[in-house]
Parts: sequence; structure tokens; C-alpha cells
Amino acid sequence: MPTETPPADGALARLARFCYRRRRLVLLSWILGVLAVSVLGFGFGAAADNAYSGGESDSARAQVLIEQHFPQQQGDTLTLAVKADRGIDDPSVRQRIEKVLAELDAAAVTGPVVSPYADPALVTPDRRIARTTVPLTGLELPKAEVVPLVDAVKAASGDGLTLGLGGEAAEKAETPAQGPAEGVGLLAAAVILFIAFGSLVAMGLPIVTGLMAVVGGVALMKIVGHVVPAPDFTVLVAVLIGLGVGIDYALFILTRYKDGLRAGDDPERATVTAITTAGHAVLFAGTTVLIALLGLIAMGQRMMTGVAIGASVTVLVTMVAAVTLLPAFLGFTGHKINSLRLPRRTLRTSGAAGAPPRERRAPAERWAGVVQRRPLVAALLAGALLLVLAGPALSMRLSLPDASVQPHDRSSYTSYEILSEGFGPGYGAPLIFATRIGSPDADLGPVIAAVRATEGIASATPPRVSEDGRAATFMAFPRTGYQEEATTELVHELRDDVLPGVADGGEVYVGGPNAATIDFAEEVSSRLPLMIGVVIVLSLVLLIALVRSVTIALQGAVMNLLSIGAAYGVLVAVVQWGWLGPALGFPTAMPITTWVPMMMFPLLFGLSMDYEVFLISRIREEYERTGDTRRAVTLGLARTAKVITAAAAIMIAVFTTALLGPDVSVKQIGLGMAVAVLIDATIVRMVLVPAVMELCGKANWWMPGRRVPRAAPPAPAGIREDARV
Repeated sequence: MPTETPPADGALARLARFCYRRRRLVLLSWILGVLAVSVLGFGFGAAADNAYSGGESDSARAQVLIEQHFPQQQGDTLTLAVKADRGIDDPSVRQRIEKVLAELDAAAVTGPVVSPYADPALVTPDRRIARTTVPLTGLELPKAEVVPLVDAVKAASGDGLTLGLGGEAAEKAETPAQGPAEGVGLLAAAVILFIAFGSLVAMGLPIVTGLMAVVGGVALMKIVGHVVPAPDFTVLVAVLIGLGVGIDYALFILTRYKDGLRAGDDPERATVTAITTAGHAVLFAGTTVLIALLGLIAMGQRMMTGVAIGASVTVLVTMVAAVTLLPAFLGFTGHKINSLRLPRRTLRTSGAAGAPPRERRAPAERWAGVVQRRPLVAALLAGALLLVLAGPALSMRLSLPDASVQPHDRSSYTSYEILSEGFGPGYGAPLIFATRIGSPDADLGPVIAAVRATEGIASATPPRVSEDGRAATFMAFPRTGYQEEATTELVHELRDDVLPGVADGGEVYVGGPNAATIDFAEEVSSRLPLMIGVVIVLSLVLLIALVRSVTIALQGAVMNLLSIGAAYGVLVAVVQWGWLGPALGFPTAMPITTWVPMMMFPLLFGLSMDYEVFLISRIREEYERTGDTRRAVTLGLARTAKVITAAAAIMIAVFTTALLGPDVSVKQIGLGMAVAVLIDATIVRMVLVPAVMELCGKANWWMPGRRVPRAAPPAPAGIREDARV
């Protein structure tokens, strides 16, 4: 029998009917549109902008002062580190070292290179380790210009001589492309879809829809980058989130379409029903993801604003594709949606002789019954498990990755290791002090002496005065490394206790990459609660509008916070504590990359709301039909468990492929997202939701100023209960 009649004159119904009937026009428009946007975006899109604003921090003020008065210091530099077992003065070793120095000096992208043989300060007392700075001719040099320098240094190593080339440009040059990770994720998604649908045609539609949406969305994001610049990792984040939600949204709609066909609808009616039900939930879910992403703007960081706008553009395109492109595809497939399928046997339980076989209850329906019989125990156990998983998040430390956390076969790590051995671990974490002075003869001696006398400082350089005589800088090297907590404490001690007492009226700013990383992490930590609050409030308003229940909206928010907290905890245990870190591709224990938890929260909150919207909207349909909360939860869970499980598996597959890439920060966000989706689709949706809704009973549907919805009249005789959904 056909399903209940969806709104025939609603906007979504009209849109679905138009896309179905004018499918050739819609498909051609999408193809031409994606091609045009791709040519513009990938050919003329904005370049990535990786600069992050330091606000009013000490490091930001130091940087402004240096840019104003020391313009000659603005170029990037590399550091060549040399370690010779027989000493750098061995004739054969010296010949090889000088050959490398000559190659670096002669490169088109480098400035003059000072030989360590000409400056004793560049060599350790035992003459086994040396260093020198290799100035580059500009900022953000193309990767191809730096790779030959790294290759030359690597080729010269061996036979008792080890050389390493460090610096941000060298790290980028050595970092390989992301590789086939997204392809692996797509392959895994295809396998999951085929298992879920058992049909190659049904498997292909969500993938093709998601791919077209992501290509168009990323290209459009690059065009928007001319107005709102975004960092380079935005593309990867957009691809991960776009593929995940794009395939999932198509999966939700396609599942409802197949339900309609099974109930006896013709393809057009099934399409309209799917778009007005699952498509409606998709639009609400996608809007929640957009709101969550745009919450990043509350961080007040230009970099994060660029990420928010760029990723939101991709999600918006996937939403539009789900309710326009997919209906057009369904118009072409019609009843052939199940074509090219593997034969399956339907398991039935035999009844008495001559009686028709009885269909088994779905496993999810039986599971919901188990949870609902002991709802308090289930809720307490699930909540306790989530809190235990979230525990490590209390010790989370934020930083940005440097050479010390890179794979150990890279030249930048070799350089870090050699310099740490010869000149101390703080050599790669220098602090740059900057101050305004009244005249070129200003005495900075007391300031430098106080810094040198501070516990934790290994050495400090003499001051350098600007050409205009209005500013001076000097450097100090900590005894601890870039990623160590002691370095952060040292920076605070210098700012709070040491410098105020010796600055003599002038303000001395502590800057440099090390201090900037510390300031960025603290700014993120201070503004993160604001972003979380904005995302929760806006998402709650949207969810209340969809499910028309304050209680369920609050339940969703609390459960999402628990699952995200658990994901944070697992991330800290793996990355920061090192549990299973090497097995998952993390070379060493390291702090969490500063922008990762900031990105994870809005993404995960939005994705969790996806599952919440899809599940709760189906439960509400059942409740309005039956008036029985327990029955509604059981049926809603049973009829969405398969698709939510498949959607979650696709998300996990896509996010987990980030672990195959070379970037440790992207690995972190991939791991955190995969863990969060796994927790949300299992502990939260399968245990907490049915348990808490059972405990709340009719209070689930509380809404101020509104009566609890009544059940629909009973179905006419002969119409199956499940055919009315």
C-alpha cells in the first residue's frame, strides 16, 4: 500500500517534483555549473593564507615592532645542522661540508651563507657539531624551490657525517602530498553502501552526488577565498566534511525513497515523499552544521573565520545537491534503483502449518526493548563510560607542531636532533625580545642581564639596534624545547616577573614563533567557551524548531557535549600521552595542535545533530501516529538504526583515512572525528537516547504554551502499521 500522502503543495514537494520531472535539465545544469566553478576556482582561486592574527598579545606587538623597524629581517631562513663523528676539521669531512655550503650559497633562492669555519660561535667546543643560517630570498617560497636544497643536504650525509636542514620552509618541502587517502575513504564508503543496499546502482548514487557536491563546493570555496582568505588545511577539512555529509545526506534520502517503493509508491511519489521527510531533516541537519561551523567566527581569528566560511560553502553545496541533484538521479533510475544487486535470502520464522511465515523483529528493535527495560542502569553506565573517556581531556595541552614532532626520517627532524644535542633543546625555540628605544645609545644591558639570569634561559645574544635608532631586539634561548610545558612557564615568568622590573619605563615584548604559539594557544583556550556557548544556543533554537520539544533539544545538546568530551579525551590519550600513538602514525607524544579542538567542536556538534535530527524526527513521526513514547522510540530506532549505522561507518571510514596522510595535525582531527562519530552512533544513539527518552516519558514532548501532540487515528483495516510511515 502507498505511504501517507506528503505535503503536495509544500516548497520541498514542488522542488522534488520539478527536479524529478525536469531531470535532464537539472543534471545538465549541475554538470555545467560544477565545470564552470571548477575552472574558475581551481584556475583562478585565491591563494592560501596561513597567517594568524596575534591580537593584542606580546608576540603580536613584538612582530609589529620588528616589521616596522627591521624590514630586512622579514625573509624566511633555514638552518643547516652538521654532525661529524671524526669532527668537522677532518679533511675529507670538511671537503664534503664545504661542498654543501657552496651548493646552498649558489642556489637562486638563498642569500649569503656564513661558513661555520669562519665563526667559532657556530661550532661546539668539541668541534663535532656545527650550524649555520641559510637566508631565503622571500616569504612563502614555492615548495619546488626548496626541495632541491633539502635533497642536496640529504645526499651529502653518510660515512660518519650527518646533515639536516631545518626551518618551516624545509618542513613544508619534505611533507608529501596527502596522497590517495580520500580515494581510500571513497572505496570504503562504496563497500559500506553496497553492504547496506546490496545494489551497485543504489551504492553509486550517494557517492556520485557527494563527489559532485564536494568538487563544486571546494572550487566555490577557493573563489570565496578572494573575499575571506583561508589557510591551506581548509581544503582538506572541507573535503573530509563534504564527503562525509554529502554521502550521508544522500544515503538518508535514498533510504526513505526505497522505503516508499517497497510500500507500493511509484518512483515520483517516492521521491517527493523522501524529499519532504528525509530531505526536510537533511536541510535542518545541514543548517545545524553550518551554524556550528560559523560559530568559529566567535574565535575572533581571521584564520578560523576563513576556515568557517570555506567549509560552510562546501556543506551548503552538499545540502543543495541532496535535494536537487539526487531527485534528478532518482528520476533516471526509477524502479531500477535495486539493479545490479547480489541475491539475498530473506530470513523468516516459520509458523504453524499452513500459516504465513512471520518476519523477525529487527535487531535494533529488540535492543531498544532491552535498554527500555532497565533505562536508569543503561543511562548511568553509558554516562559513566563517556565521562571516563573524557577524563584525559582535563590535561589537554595546546601547541603547534614543529620539527621535533615530525617523522624521524625527515631532514628537519635530523636538524632538530643535532642542534638539540650540540646547542640545547631550546635552540629551536628562541625567544625574540623587541622594544622601542629613545636613541641608538640606549642601554639594554640591565634587561639582557636580567633575562640571562632567569632560571631556564641558556643564553642571550647582544642587542641589535634598528637603522632608524628607534627600536632594538635581542634573542634568548631556553633550556627546554618548543613543545615542553616548562617553556610556556618561562615565557610567563619573563613577562610577569622579570621584564617589568628592569624595563626602565619602556615596554619589552617577548615574541618570536615560540611565544606566538603560546599566545595563540592561550587565546584559543580563552575564547573556546564563547564559541561553544554560541554554537549550543543557536543549535538548540534550530532543533526546538524542528522537533518542537525543549526537552529533546536539551537532551541532544547534553549528549553531544558528552560524546565530544569523550572524543577529546581519547585524542589526548593517543596523541599527548602516546597510547597507541606510533601504531596510529604519530611519531612521538606531542601536545594537541591548537586549532584541532577548536575545529573539532563545531564539526562534531553539527554532525551529532545530524544523527539526532534524523533519529528524533522519525521518533516524532511515530509518536504523533501512536501517542506511545516507548513504542515510538522502539520503532524510530529500528527504522533508522541501519541507515545511521551505515552513515556513521562512512563518516568513520572517511575521517580515518586522514591517518594515512603525512600531516600530524590533520591526523589528529581525523582521529578525533572518527572516534566521536563512533561514540555518537553507538553509546549515544543506541543506549543514551532510548534510555533517557524512556525515563522522561511524556515529558519528552514538553513545549511551553503547547499541548502534547495527540496520536493519529488508527489505520484502516488491511493497512500494515509499517506501511503508514
